[in-house]
Amino acid sequence: MRDRIQRLSDNLGKVIVGKQESIRLVMVALLSGGHILLEDVPGVGKTLLAKSLAKSIDGKFQRVQCTPDLMPTDVTGTNIWNPRSGEFEFMPGPVFANVLLADEVNRATPRTQSALLEVMEEHQVTVDGVTRKVPSPFFVVATQNPVEYQGTFPLPEAQMDRFALSLSLGYPSEAEELQMLERLQSDQSIEDLQPCISLEEVQELQRLAAQVKVEASLQKYILNLVRTTRDRPEDIVLGISPRGTVALQRAAQAYAFIENRDYAIPDDVKKLAPHVLPHRMIAAGGKRTQALIRELLNTVPVA
Repeated sequence: MRDRIQRLSDNLGKVIVGKQESIRLVMVALLSGGHILLEDVPGVGKTLLAKSLAKSIDGKFQRVQCTPDLMPTDVTGTNIWNPRSGEFEFMPGPVFANVLLADEVNRATPRTQSALLEVMEEHQVTVDGVTRKVPSPFFVVATQNPVEYQGTFPLPEAQMDRFALSLSLGYPSEAEELQMLERLQSDQSIEDLQPCISLEEVQELQRLAAQVKVEASLQKYILNLVRTTRDRPEDIVLGISPRGTVALQRAAQAYAFIENRDYAIPDDVKKLAPHVLPHRMIAAGGKRTQALIRELLNTVPVA
């Protein structure tokens, strides 16, 4: 099954230029059973990455363009009266997909943002008292612009905590941007991208990743990292939740699996902590959560 991982990475690389590390982190989020938040300026390939992933795994792709007038039922679906049958019929919303792109998620109102809470955690939606499962695998790719704040609603802590990883794609290098222009000449586009693995294979990869061994000493190191964020009120107003602890271990397992290992190591945790932990924290006194996590990685000893 491990050859599927390389196949998926190579397939995404056909469309996404020069972002192998970002592709790997997206795969970590997918195989760990989580979701990912892309915080970046417009035009760097966030939407392209989500669509390419859906095509590569032969999954259903849906996009929600978040705006202040977006309603919760526009996301989850709603019951509509059918005069022919004389009954209400459920019209599924875009969450009934394998890959859901919530574009500019912080432009939706808090009420609409909360419509994603249940489905991101439990992979189901409840409308008018009826609970329905969404397809499996279910993967949310949310984006937000970290620069433009006018007309936005900051994501609450409960929402941020549901993202396994957060990352920034960043601008391409000069060589990468030139390669993008060259691809335009060859008429190579996402429409030409073909599936390389199936949804069933993704689920099997998720199952195998969850079986990666995590020694008790490594679990202790994860706990020490997380619990330290709860014991520094002078630096951190809100520390990492137990959900963050679980997310860090699952991400380390998925990363080890991608690296063709059946066991996780401290370097896996150190590699992923800057993407798993900072967005779950609130720093004090204008400090940056990324810097605080880097400090902890340098000071908390490996158990």
